[in-house]
Amino acid sequence: MQASTIETEAVRNATPHNNKGDLFTSFNVDDFPIPGGRDEVWRFIALRRIRGLHNGTFAESVEQDVRVDAPAGVTVETLTPGDARLGRAGAPVDRVAAQAWTSMASAQYVGFPKDSVTTEPVSITITGRGEGVTSFGATVIEVEAGAQATVSLNYRGSGTHADNIEMIVGDNANLTVIVDADWDNDAVHLSGQIAELGRDAVLRHNVATFGGEIVRIVPRVKFTAPGADAEMLGVYFADDGQYFENRLLVDHSVPNCRSNVMYKGALQADPTSDKPEARTCWVGDVLIRADAQGTDTYEVNRNLLLTEGARADAIPNLEIETGEIAGAGHAATVGRFDDDQVFYLMARGIPESQARRLIIRGFFSEVINRIPVESIREDLEARVASELESVHA
Repeated sequence: MQASTIETEAVRNATPHNNKGDLFTSFNVDDFPIPGGRDEVWRFIALRRIRGLHNGTFAESVEQDVRVDAPAGVTVETLTPGDARLGRAGAPVDRVAAQAWTSMASAQYVGFPKDSVTTEPVSITITGRGEGVTSFGATVIEVEAGAQATVSLNYRGSGTHADNIEMIVGDNANLTVIVDADWDNDAVHLSGQIAELGRDAVLRHNVATFGGEIVRIVPRVKFTAPGADAEMLGVYFADDGQYFENRLLVDHSVPNCRSNVMYKGALQADPTSDKPEARTCWVGDVLIRADAQGTDTYEVNRNLLLTEGARADAIPNLEIETGEIAGAGHAATVGRFDDDQVFYLMARGIPESQARRLIIRGFFSEVINRIPVESIREDLEARVASELESVHA
């Protein structure tokens, strides 16, 4: 065995790693072992259901179907693998993301020039290629210094898809991203997403997951200079047969940065099916390194179980290597309705079923109302209302 191979093996097998941020990364799928069900980062998902994305047995590989609607002044280009604008934010941390990187035929670049202000949201729509094929891709969103932009990243259709999303936010730049995973219910999607923030940069990362058979999104945030601010928000509603996973890492490695994480989800299974099961998993890792003095961070995950057969795993992790911080905290809850709230509304003449719907809509509104695009807020509220129409008693 050559020295380079020995070194790769040593790094790959260095678990448990020094901290949550020191994960092995590589652009090459062959550098990752095939995961098993006992591996920590894969233990919640049913590997047999992700259609060979983890072990190379996936169906025929094709190029992703992507469309970008952007106004004049925004750079939109299709990149070939190896382009210097790819991979600057960091390499994949798991085998599926590396598989997408290794197998993609092209990537999409969307760039906002220095000091520009793009008032209308730029829409990036990725559509599944359907049954019997697997699509791979990557998308780079770059907001240069002083620029402001909003991007709606939409996933639609059916099929099997894996991709990597890079968000590069320059000094004093501001980026809002709305990731809308509204797949058809037979879709499988695994996505690695990484954001790199410059000095005094602002990122607002929002994830909405309502569709798909299996959707696993892995966002990571890296601070490269002081003063940056990241907000990670998410909503999800899992029905019978669906599995949604959000696995986050916010890596505070420099002083005086802020992060806020809030995800809310609801789950309902169909009690009339043979094996009613709706599942979600949320893992939130926040790392405050030794040199990250003045960090201010908080993360929370709330889950509502609406029926029997619904299961939500909520795992907040906070790792602190310095005591010189402004504040840090985390919380997670999994539970059913607050009977007191239902009783309060019923006592005022509201029927029980309507009272439950009102509580659920209020539960989600705290996150949805923070999305700055009115049309997207209205669409998400309509989807929540649609889900509530089929809530099983």
